[in-house]
Amino acid sequence: MPFSKAFLGAATAFLLASTAAYAEAELTVYTSVEAVDLDRYKETFEKAHPDIKINWVRDSTGVMTAKLLAEKDNPQADVVWGVAATSLLLLKSEGMLEPYAPKNVEALDPRFVDGDKPPSWVGMDAYVAALCYNTVEAEKLGLTPPTSWKDLTKPEYKGHVVMPNPNSSGTGFLDVSAWLQTFGEEEAWSFMDALHENIAAYTHSGSKPCKMAASGETVIGVSFEFPGAKAKTSGAPIDIIFPAEGSGWEAEATAIIAGTANLEAAKTLVDWSISKEANEMYNVGYAVVAYPGVAKPIENLPDDVAEKMIENDFEWAANNRARILKEWQKRYDAKSEPKS
Repeated sequence: MPFSKAFLGAATAFLLASTAAYAEAELTVYTSVEAVDLDRYKETFEKAHPDIKINWVRDSTGVMTAKLLAEKDNPQADVVWGVAATSLLLLKSEGMLEPYAPKNVEALDPRFVDGDKPPSWVGMDAYVAALCYNTVEAEKLGLTPPTSWKDLTKPEYKGHVVMPNPNSSGTGFLDVSAWLQTFGEEEAWSFMDALHENIAAYTHSGSKPCKMAASGETVIGVSFEFPGAKAKTSGAPIDIIFPAEGSGWEAEATAIIAGTANLEAAKTLVDWSISKEANEMYNVGYAVVAYPGVAKPIENLPDDVAEKMIENDFEWAANNRARILKEWQKRYDAKSEPKS
């Protein structure tokens, strides 16, 4: 029996509407990527996939993690792109992530891929702990540059050190987690007690301590390598110091939120996020990226940043996160900046 013109017209209209709906797919993407990179990431992805539009929601790692957990029963995000792997492991343990093996995932450095198959998250790049040291302000005060984490407890630095609050900042948490893994629990908390005596303030941003050192607001900013290289390239009188004991690090990572209504578009974004093109984009600011052989040297960073990274146990850090943050807050939160 032949189909009526009315039926065919309706079917065609439905197909066109469906195609248009996908052609105009919008993804709500939660991120903690540095704000200066958001436009570049969005433009590069949307140029490759003009049928998908990214709507960013950005905050620091701790705030973003808390927001995602609070929305567990009513998720608002489709994808997380550029949030700490330890945070995504926490979401994974809550059943909030959609496992997915993106195309060519086997090409990535295994340190940047969740151990399950299919993985619940995949990495982009690493941000690596470093000290930003203002040489001009230090000379005025007669200070000598630190070479190790333990040096930061010397009396000469009292009031001249700023670091991120690990409850707010992924950079702050990677520092604390790394000290606990490197020194052992007892020695690490004793070190942090002594460091606290020299701290001027704990910030709620991982890059802010470096920016403060670059502008002369403090001498030593406990931060990570990306804002240090950027500030030094812009002419700030800072040295970027990787402490002798090794640097904690965190993988910026990507995952699909379980239950998203835009699953195919979300998979397309995650596929693209691990591509060689995407990793070349990450390498503009980050010396260590997930795709082997892509990274080129970054101006004002050493070529061996990857060798300065400690052996980081992401699973341990994620499983102990709540305990660590509670203890840190009890001991040190009094010096935290007011939240804006």
